[in-house]
Amino acid sequence: MELGADQQKEHDKEQARRDERERERLDDATVSDDDGSGLVLDELDETFDAFLTLRKSDGEAAAELLNTIGASSEVDGDIILEIASKRPLGHPERFEDAHTTVMRALEVLDRNGDRGINFKSLGFVSPVAQFLVQLVTRFIIRSHVGSVIDNLRKLYARREAATLIDDPTRPMLTRARVQAQRLRDGYKRNPLALPTFLLGGAVLSTVISVVVSAVRAAITNWITRGIFIAVLFILLAVAAWVILQGAGIASRRIQLSLEAPLNALYETIGRCGNPPKDQSRVFAVIALIVAIVAVLIIPIGGGIGWLIDQL
Repeated sequence: MELGADQQKEHDKEQARRDERERERLDDATVSDDDGSGLVLDELDETFDAFLTLRKSDGEAAAELLNTIGASSEVDGDIILEIASKRPLGHPERFEDAHTTVMRALEVLDRNGDRGINFKSLGFVSPVAQFLVQLVTRFIIRSHVGSVIDNLRKLYARREAATLIDDPTRPMLTRARVQAQRLRDGYKRNPLALPTFLLGGAVLSTVISVVVSAVRAAITNWITRGIFIAVLFILLAVAAWVILQGAGIASRRIQLSLEAPLNALYETIGRCGNPPKDQSRVFAVIALIVAIVAVLIIPIGGGIGWLIDQL
């Protein structure tokens, strides 16, 4: 019996030795060294650390280092700088203050952005002008508010994912990301605040039918043609004025309430590009194009009418 016990012990020892060799083989297959050194990650860390050090002390050496890793332009340098800057927040001690300020500014802008618009000097058409300008202002402001909250939600989520679990700034980013996510649906709504049926196919098809009928009537004789050209000129001129007024009001109120807090927030986050811009300049350009078209309507329309009469 004792012989059998001794054989069992020897067998167990041999099995243990085989298991140990198998573990060592698996370790060697998954890591380069026992201490985890010599990895590509180490090379990246060394390169980034060298770049951050040289960038402040020796600009030429930093440029040479960028060239060696394939960065040949200013944008390439910005890319390497943003990757090398591993801190999730540039100024973590001010982040929550900046975040709450922006959340408050978004609330105030969304509530008051299109208020108090009036054109009393226009007399009996003042209510119509106020309504139309208010629509343009509301569209620009609400679109911008939705764009800002969407960009912040994505930025917070990305920075949170790039933050170590034990980093003290991670809880701040998590809270900010959850808040932005909760607010997103409330801010990403119908920018015009018009009933859905007004934007549907039935209304659109009716408008198109009226326009087509007007064009056909204008072709029949020079009187209807002249009326059509005059009406079209007035409509385009009014549209240009409305768009320009709405863009101007929206731009002023966005700058007043949100621009500075948003810049401050992006500054505390750091290395995250520029905040989203509102579309007021785009609408101003559209207003200019519409105005140019309105000015050209009369000579072009007259020329086309003359050609029709000659046929």
